[in-house]
Amino acid sequence: MKVAIAGNIILDLVKQIDVYPQKGMLANICGVSRSAGGCVCNTAIDLKRLDTSLNVSAYGRIGKDEYGEFVLEFMRREGIDVSAVVKDARFSTSFTDVMTVQSTGERTFFQSRGANAEFLPQDVNAEALDCELFHLGYLLLLDGMDGADEEYGTRAARLLHDVQSRGIRTGIDLVSEQSDRFASVVVPALRYCDYVVINEIEGGRLAELSPRDKNGAPDLKILEHICRRIKSFGVKKEVVLHCPELSCGIDESGAFFILPSLQLPEGYIVGSVGAGDAFCAGMIYSFLKNMTLEEGMRLASCMAAKNLSVSDSVSGAKPLEETLKIEKTFKRRNLQC
Repeated sequence: MKVAIAGNIILDLVKQIDVYPQKGMLANICGVSRSAGGCVCNTAIDLKRLDTSLNVSAYGRIGKDEYGEFVLEFMRREGIDVSAVVKDARFSTSFTDVMTVQSTGERTFFQSRGANAEFLPQDVNAEALDCELFHLGYLLLLDGMDGADEEYGTRAARLLHDVQSRGIRTGIDLVSEQSDRFASVVVPALRYCDYVVINEIEGGRLAELSPRDKNGAPDLKILEHICRRIKSFGVKKEVVLHCPELSCGIDESGAFFILPSLQLPEGYIVGSVGAGDAFCAGMIYSFLKNMTLEEGMRLASCMAAKNLSVSDSVSGAKPLEETLKIEKTFKRRNLQC
């Protein structure tokens, strides 16, 4: 079974800090580590660790530099096919400073787009693509793919059309951006998507609805409206939203499902970088295996929970059987929303 993951390739510089400082104030860095990050590295590695029998290939653009060699070697060691990744000497490999507050796992990102901004449809030979599913992320953080296209709306939409026209299923995810670009950048791509897996903030901005009530709790009725609104843009099969409290989604038949997240004990969460990618990887695996939406969300939530126990983006990824065991260790939340 073959899957291709395309888009952002990033080196994560993860820095554990004691507190997020106010402007002009000091915070202590308690630990530093580096890891391959971004949609391509995180999602591909999570999938390969979940099931080593999967054939996982990476598509993206990096610089000809130390950071680029680090992420390529990182993926190679995990069994990812990186032969299609483009090396571009004109630009540096994208990197992110991830500031993670030790006590809460809350993270803040400082991102350098680098070579990711130059990743274009021609970097993926759609005619030669050999996979069952093609996943592209993160829209809104891929300047080249987000650019306008006269016929399809955006270059990403053109690529997804070309891939989908070959009978390959397609999926996307996004980056959480505070902007008004969702309609112009994301909506055109949805017409050529089978699957969308995003968080509630991104979903709310895409549907122009607030996913939380006045008390800050997830609003289940609004979340359903968000899912249906996104699917109405042309998504062929499933739309899935995730947030700390729950995941929810709408399947191909139009049925809506809600699944509470696992109730994790105090002190369990070390960091949340890569948790969304871990959830996305679980859903992609469920799409490949033709699981029900509820089965997919259960697996995805287990993968996200495993990820939360580590400071980097992929160390928490484990084989399928071990991943599912966490559901027997921790109960699911009682939703008060």
